[in-house]
Amino acid sequence: MTIRRYLQRLLGAAVIGWLAGGCASAPVHEPPEHPDAPAAASIALGMLGKPYRYGGDTPAKGFDCSGLVQYSYARAGVKVPRSTEQQRQDTRPVPPRNIKKGDLLFFDQQGKKFSHVGIYLGDDWFVHAPAGGKSVRKDRLTDPFWREHFVDARRVPLR
Repeated sequence: MTIRRYLQRLLGAAVIGWLAGGCASAPVHEPPEHPDAPAAASIALGMLGKPYRYGGDTPAKGFDCSGLVQYSYARAGVKVPRSTEQQRQDTRPVPPRNIKKGDLLFFDQQGKKFSHVGIYLGDDWFVHAPAGGKSVRKDRLTDPFWREHFVDARRVPLR
């Protein structure tokens, strides 16, 4: 084989490698788990039965969905924003297949984007404060209603 032929093959192999590498998707970097997230989920679970109250953020007053998240994380020693919108902005996306206990689940409800939030418990269960006239409860993410309205799983970042 001549030097010219060898260099052509080498260059061809390099170009093919470069093209193939360009087609590969970049790895998704999942945010690290917050060590206090499971504790926040357990605290939220301890609030089962507490009444829903718009703007509520304590067991004595009752909870709305984002108030339950903020309260539970605060009791676990982690500061998170108060509103659902701020909680979504302050967290990092997680692929649904990789959600872990303590991750936040966001839902579209009543035509509003990301208007509801719950805390994942594991095994497709989450805890949340659903709506007026109801109380803090557990639901399955695989329930048709919640599956239809689910839009995002996010993780509270380490600070």
